[in-house]
Amino acid sequence: MNTTAATRTDWDLVMRAKTGWFDLHLGDLWRYRDLVMIFVWRDFSAQYKQTILGPLWHIIQPLFTTLLFTLVFSGAAHLPTDGVTPLLFYMAGITCWNYFAQCLNGTSGTFVSNAAIFGKVYFPRLCVPVSIVLSNLIKFGIQFAIFLLVLAYFFLTGAAVHLTPLILLTPVLLLIMAALGLGIGIVVSSLTTRYRDLQIFFVFAVQLFMYATPVIYPASLIPAKYRLLILANPMTAVVETFRAAYLGTNTFAPWQLGYSALATLVILAIGVLLFNHVERTFMDTV
Repeated sequence: MNTTAATRTDWDLVMRAKTGWFDLHLGDLWRYRDLVMIFVWRDFSAQYKQTILGPLWHIIQPLFTTLLFTLVFSGAAHLPTDGVTPLLFYMAGITCWNYFAQCLNGTSGTFVSNAAIFGKVYFPRLCVPVSIVLSNLIKFGIQFAIFLLVLAYFFLTGAAVHLTPLILLTPVLLLIMAALGLGIGIVVSSLTTRYRDLQIFFVFAVQLFMYATPVIYPASLIPAKYRLLILANPMTAVVETFRAAYLGTNTFAPWQLGYSALATLVILAIGVLLFNHVERTFMDTV
């Protein structure tokens, strides 16, 4: 009798209504970690399930984009690349931007895209956007490996490639990109439950955001009157630090990376609070 009671106690689950903005229950994410990993596998495997090339698109897309940027912005427009081989310059920027943009786009539709699931069963809603960030990490790993292979090729052929100790900051840069994409994405997802026009505007805004980030141009090319505006973008320091680490450019500034990390924490905190507030009532608006 006592054994049965103990067993039942082990499996008790207390469900109670959230009462405030700061009633977050973030510990539930860890308890539902198995579900998060299921979502990760679903997101990664389902994306190219009925395609011919499948995961090869993770390789083809960044390579094609890099070649296009090299031809247009370096070959035709003659934009400088801080003395770095143009192909490497653009590939470094695209590798960073793709991961951030994929996290941002994927998490921005959390509520609208998963309304059917959210309305039927309980689980921490943050499991979905977190799983999107983790599944995109696999894609980043593939693209990052391609970047390293291309980097090794140019290094062996005597190109101007200078690895620096800043490569130790790679996990920090990855964490900032993931947190920033998650933070902005869940803010947009929360707002689109009431303002559907934001979904249309968001697609356009992400494209503009790339041009406000030094992906196709070096930060040194920014005119003085626009420099503060570009530096206010948290992704600017991430891209510039990544290039400084792997290509040896001279655009790294510790205070800029510190600002980027702080701004990311603020955006993520706002996103989690807003997401937590909206998830209680979003079924009435979707």
